[in-house]
Amino acid sequence: MLPFSAKPQQVESCIAFLTYPGVKLLDVTGPLQVFEDANKLLDRIAYATPIASYYGGPIETDAGVLLNTRRLAGVGLDESDTLMIAGGAGVHAACRDARLVQAVQRSAEKAGRVSSTCTGAFLLGAAGLLDGKRAVTHWRHCDQLAEDCPDCDVDPDPIFIEDGRVWTSAGVTAGIDLALAMVERDHGRDLALELARSLLVYVKRPGGQSQFSEALKQQKRSATGRFDALHFWMKDNLTADLKVEALAERSGMSPRNFARLYTEDTGMTPARAVEQFRVDAARAMLENPNVSIKTVANQTGFGNDERMRRSFARLLGVTPQAYRERFAVDVTTGV
Repeated sequence: MLPFSAKPQQVESCIAFLTYPGVKLLDVTGPLQVFEDANKLLDRIAYATPIASYYGGPIETDAGVLLNTRRLAGVGLDESDTLMIAGGAGVHAACRDARLVQAVQRSAEKAGRVSSTCTGAFLLGAAGLLDGKRAVTHWRHCDQLAEDCPDCDVDPDPIFIEDGRVWTSAGVTAGIDLALAMVERDHGRDLALELARSLLVYVKRPGGQSQFSEALKQQKRSATGRFDALHFWMKDNLTADLKVEALAERSGMSPRNFARLYTEDTGMTPARAVEQFRVDAARAMLENPNVSIKTVANQTGFGNDERMRRSFARLLGVTPQAYRERFAVDVTTGV
C-alpha cells in the first residue's frame, strides 16, 4: 500500500477521494476506476488514488459497502494533486460538520485542482470554493445548490464544468466523464479515448453535452405533465407537420387555446419547442461523420441545411459544421 502521507517519488499526481457516511459508492468507484486504469495503460503510477475521510477508518456507503479510508489531513496534497469530493445522501450532514468543512478548505489551499462528483458540489460550496465559479450538480439538486450558494453560477445543463481549478460534474456516471476529461488534460486525448474504449463507455462525452435530452428537459419544464405524450410523439415524428394547428388537433384543442396553454405550461412557444427538438436530434446525428449535413437537415425536419444552420446559430451559437468538427465520433471505433 502506498504511503500517501509522503507521496512516493514515482507517483506523478494524487487524486484524493473525500468520503463521509452515506457517500454514493459509484461517485467514488467510477472516477477511481478511470484513474487506476490510466495507470495500467501508462504502465506506471501516474495517479495515486487514496480514499479519505475526516477521521480515517471504515466509511459506510449508501450501498452498505464499507470503504477503508485514510485521514484527509494525512494525505499530503500539493499543487500537482486533486481533491475530489464524492456526492451522496450524507453530503448535507457533512456540510454541517464545521471540522470537515475546514479540512476541505485546508486541503483545497494545497491542491492544484478541486472537484466534485454529483452532490459533492454542496461540500465545495460549504467551503466557499464555488464562490464566483460556474458549477453543476445532478439536475434534481441544481435549484438547491443555487439557493445554498448564491455567489455561484449554477448551470443545470452540462454533464461537467471546468472553471479554472474547480471542476464539478452532474449525477453519478458523469463523474466518469469528468475523470476522463482530467486524464485528457493531464496525459492527452489518445489515452482518454483508449480508457473510454476499455471501460466500454460508448463515447467520451464532452462537458458541454447536456445532462438530458430535449424531451426530458421539456418534461422538467412542464408544470403539469399535460404535454408529455405530445413531446415524445414530436421527438419521434420530426419530419411531420408540427405547426401549431397540427399539434393543437393532436391535443384535441383549438390552435389558440393550445398555444396559450402550451406556453403557460412549458414556458416557451410551440414553435420554439419544435425547433429545440429538431436541433437536439440533429446534434446526435451530426456526431456520425458519415451522414451528410443535408441528410441530417432533411431527416430532422428542417427541410434544408440553411434553415438548420440558422437554428443552430440561434440556439447553440455554432454552425452544424462547427458542431460536427468538435463532437463527431468515428462510428467504427466509437471514439
